[in-house]
Amino acid sequence: MKRIKYGVIGLGWFGEKHCEVLAGLPHAELHSLCTRNPSRLAEVGKTFGVSRLFTDYSQMLADPELDAVSVVTMWDQHAAPTLAALKAGKHVFLEKPMASNMADCDAIVAAAQTAKGYFMVGHICRFNPRYAAAKQEISAGKIGKIVSLYARRNLPAFVGEQVLPKIGPIIGDGVHDTDLMLWYTGAKIVSAYAQAINMRGFKHPDLGWTMYRFDSGAIGILEDNWCMPNTTAFQIDERMEVVGTEGAIHIHETHPNFSFCDKTGWHSPDTTYWPLLHGVRAGALRDEISYFINCVMNGQRPSVIVPEESREAVRACLAAEESAATGEIVKLA
Repeated sequence: MKRIKYGVIGLGWFGEKHCEVLAGLPHAELHSLCTRNPSRLAEVGKTFGVSRLFTDYSQMLADPELDAVSVVTMWDQHAAPTLAALKAGKHVFLEKPMASNMADCDAIVAAAQTAKGYFMVGHICRFNPRYAAAKQEISAGKIGKIVSLYARRNLPAFVGEQVLPKIGPIIGDGVHDTDLMLWYTGAKIVSAYAQAINMRGFKHPDLGWTMYRFDSGAIGILEDNWCMPNTTAFQIDERMEVVGTEGAIHIHETHPNFSFCDKTGWHSPDTTYWPLLHGVRAGALRDEISYFINCVMNGQRPSVIVPEESREAVRACLAAEESAATGEIVKLA
């Protein structure tokens, strides 16, 4: 069996999750790793038995054996390694959000359009079976024309403490549901109005609420709260409602789909996105990376999500963040 020689750029918590997935895929070889932190590089290299270790992604990308890479750096550091990897002829899987500003998004989309390698942004919710099933029913016309969407994606405070110095909840998590709303409606977002609250003094607000207006006339609401009590049973309180002229869809991803109680209380671990299944990292993360690698192996450009769609999700979220900062409605069109 042909195996895709695969590298990971960025070895934080989620970069390591990519490594765990890749180590369990029969059609992938975890070939090389890159991060600027030498001790972290050595640690992850030892964990996965990888000897090709780099602190400079340019040196890593110069290896002719390397077929594809995941870029899992912080969102404001996505553009440079992504553009370098595409220029080097590699296939690139880039974690969401695409970039931290529209100039970088435009540069990435333009590079992907002419690159030899394939490119895909990791919008993991499109590989969640429940959200994918919703798309199937919507596309089949089961609920008529969409008029209202509501999404909730809330996290315990300890997660916010780790992430809020780097990224805010509207772009950090709201980009998931913004992308889903764009996917479901097939419409464009024409305006965004948002409100945010900063309670703990981090660089970014603890929570944000967003209202979108679509050119189809539909209204979408995002609730992104990164300061839920640390005793919350689940890491993501995730729900979505889509209302149409002829029906509605409800998605409830968290408790009570699986929960247990011990001496510290109730817990509802992830069973969807990156659970361990018989010792292997599984779930939607494995499915989307496996899909990307299959596209590479079969010579088929990824189509579940295309770069232009990912760019529009960032555009809308950045408009919402601007609205939250100014208190004004921001027009996108």
